[in-house]
Amino acid sequence: MRLEYTFELGQVEVPRLAVEAVEGIGKVFTLATLVLNVLDAKPLVELVFHGLNPEDPGRKIEAFKRIVEDSDGGPAVVYEEGAGGAVPGSSSYYQWLRVRRKA
Repeated sequence: MRLEYTFELGQVEVPRLAVEAVEGIGKVFTLATLVLNVLDAKPLVELVFHGLNPEDPGRKIEAFKRIVEDSDGGPAVVYEEGAGGAVPGSSSYYQWLRVRRKA
């Protein structure tokens, strides 16, 4: 399913973004750069990572963190893990992550 919409970053208090289950490392790089850009305007971004097995969300989060932390000139950030688990009746697993600009 594809949903297209537009909004201004200023219209949302906390931007929330997702990495789909079948997305590869290229999308994680895109997400990392997007998050760094959003953190220039907002103090917090919430992300949800999901995958088809229990290890997928954690692996994607670790790759995301590595990419962000290796950025030159990007804002210093702190991470806070949120809820995670399995979607009942499916083979989908997820993990929420909050990314904040370090004060």
